Amino acid sequence: MIPITYLAAFLISFIIVYVLIPPLGKLAFRFDFVDKPRADVERKIHREPIPLTASYAIFIGFVVTFLVFLKGFTIQTGAILIGGLLLLSIGTIDDWYKTHQKDFPTLPKLIVQVAAAVLVFASGISFTGFYNPFSGEFVVLAMWLQFVLTILWIFGVTTVINFSDGMDGLAGGLSAISAVTLFVVALAKGQSDSAMMAIILVGVTVAYLRFNKPPAKIFMGDAGATFLGFILSVIALDGAFKQATILSLFIPILALGVPIFDNIFVVIKRFLQGKPIYQADASQAHYRLLRTGLSPKQVVAFLCLISGCLSLSSIILLLLNV
Repeated sequence: MIPITYLAAFLISFIIVYVLIPPLGKLAFRFDFVDKPRADVERKIHREPIPLTASYAIFIGFVVTFLVFLKGFTIQTGAILIGGLLLLSIGTIDDWYKTHQKDFPTLPKLIVQVAAAVLVFASGISFTGFYNPFSGEFVVLAMWLQFVLTILWIFGVTTVINFSDGMDGLAGGLSAISAVTLFVVALAKGQSDSAMMAIILVGVTVAYLRFNKPPAKIFMGDAGATFLGFILSVIALDGAFKQATILSLFIPILALGVPIFDNIFVVIKRFLQGKPIYQADASQAHYRLLRTGLSPKQVVAFLCLISGCLSLSSIILLLLNV
């Protein structure tokens, strides 16, 4: 696929999101679909009601562009689109509860996220194994282990991107950096489908950041954050993880390093303290940095810088071909 095609995909996805966000923001106020400030919740640091409708612009921008540049509709394509729609739907319900200052139960979200991951696995996108660095042979994992690792990866990345969406520009910025990294990896490996999904994701996130940079004019809510996480996890499975060696397995993990490592720390901390693992609080790195006296802009810039360094490390691993 020639580079101009990737540029076209980036521009189309960017323009769609850029054009859709303003009217969707106005629509949010009409239906009172906004995230209201709450003095009793430490995570709510904004002071004005913010529309929660950017997720639909992101979803439409990604899906439309993806279908335009699709080489052929397959079962895998259907699984990705249906899985993304499932997450958008359950995320919308969760966001609707938030607009009424209520908490949506964890179990339905868990079931839908796992169901979306199972759909992807059933379509044939999975972590199948790795190359043995000593023998050079490809080690195919047992089917049950392929299933478990694939579900855990998709569910895990979907969750950590959602958990990182606690500050203006943060989840979008981290997702954009990860998508750029996975695009480079896919190009280097000659994986045009994964590269196309990655560059489209770059387009939608960059356009979203135009409106979500501090101070944010719009949020993507759980609906948008879980969708971005889901697509990033699928890109890694269909690209960076495919035919990987033991060391190169760390490429997608480093590409998503900041949200992954931060939330592993958070989960362990909650577990040791006897708190519900899935219950939102202010224990993520961005909140801890904010409490040190850094401004929100400084926190986002710092974490994006760390993410960029980890992404460069993953590309170095790729270039070493280990």
